[in-house]
Amino acid sequence: MHALEKILAKASGRKKVQAGDIVTVAVDVAGINDLYLQVLQSFTKIGLPKVWDPDKVVFFFDHYAPAPTIKSASNQKEMRDFANSQGIKHVFDINSGVCHQVLVEAGLSLPGKIVVITDSHSTTHGALGAFGTGVGATDQAAILATGQTWMMVPEIISMRIEGEIPKGVSAKDIVLKIVGELGPSVAAYKGVEYLGETVKQLPLAERMVLCNMAVELGAKTAYIQPNQQVLEYLDAYQKDYELFETDPGFKYQAEHVFDVENLKPQVALPHSIDNVVPVEESGKKRIHQAFIGTCTGGRLADIKAAAEILKGKRIADGTRLIIMPASTKVLMEAINKGYLQTLLEAGATFSAPGCGPCLGTHQGILAPGEACITTSSRNFPGRMGSTEAEVYVASPATVAASALKGYLCDPREWME
Repeated sequence: MHALEKILAKASGRKKVQAGDIVTVAVDVAGINDLYLQVLQSFTKIGLPKVWDPDKVVFFFDHYAPAPTIKSASNQKEMRDFANSQGIKHVFDINSGVCHQVLVEAGLSLPGKIVVITDSHSTTHGALGAFGTGVGATDQAAILATGQTWMMVPEIISMRIEGEIPKGVSAKDIVLKIVGELGPSVAAYKGVEYLGETVKQLPLAERMVLCNMAVELGAKTAYIQPNQQVLEYLDAYQKDYELFETDPGFKYQAEHVFDVENLKPQVALPHSIDNVVPVEESGKKRIHQAFIGTCTGGRLADIKAAAEILKGKRIADGTRLIIMPASTKVLMEAINKGYLQTLLEAGATFSAPGCGPCLGTHQGILAPGEACITTSSRNFPGRMGSTEAEVYVASPATVAASALKGYLCDPREWME
């Protein structure tokens, strides 16, 4: 069996499962963000007085942090009241950050666990050896009632990545290249495993980027076998977990190989995440806004990359640079290392940790006719505001370099 199949087998009380099996699994983490008050409304209709296990239910206030409207504020209040009444302790309020980042920082995302969150990018948690997947409101309500959910065991495809990563290239460039070559449906309802010598060397933050954007391939879930660095990170939390490994000879439904030795910085052009070209071939497209943040690109290494490019410089006139750390912990580390001051002096605007402009709710939405380059994960019309705006998706280094010049720019000339 594959490691993902072993996780599902254990969670469903079976000795063996295979692709196509329908299983009912016990959920270890049921996460709800502030877009999904409907979860609580549906749970109330079920008629049960209590959730199945308050210690396994997690609330996140990240999509509207702080609340920009009366409606979003009211939704958050109802969710806080529900959590208090249910004895739910894991409540990450507006001072915390993006759900996928804070769940990892809290030591709640662990190998071998079933992590189900009302957010499609829950595939992120495969970077820690978990089975992470997104779920809708009514399914999550049923999980709150029973602690279980059903799913079909997915077929597994592999993405083998080999070669030394060139200067100026990051995991974001690698996954954009993969999405651009294979398209957004190659992994529809499949599990994606990233493997290969290149992946083995990647730090946790970069692994999270690969798994996060597996959903842009259509994936149900994603997986990377934890390396020693990841295990040492987890051991600091002194949590119990079970590490699964894929059996030798396991047959993947499909296998893809990518050599990144000569990979160049990539960018996804409007209006599709698979419309990918090297940045140097994109033309000097005028940029009105640059955004560094979200569950895909707001970690410390991302902010560091921007600070190194922009240190002692100023962003272009007429271009806005918005930086939104993925969590308060990331923000504090960026302050301690001096990145915040460097970027503020360069003309950046910092916003509270959260999702905000990624989904076009607040803190940096776009007007008609504007173009934004972003570290987030999607660029369909209206994603970050007006349907008449253009969204370009790239790495933090590319975003910083583009903010510096005011147009789409290859970051390598600005990197030591």
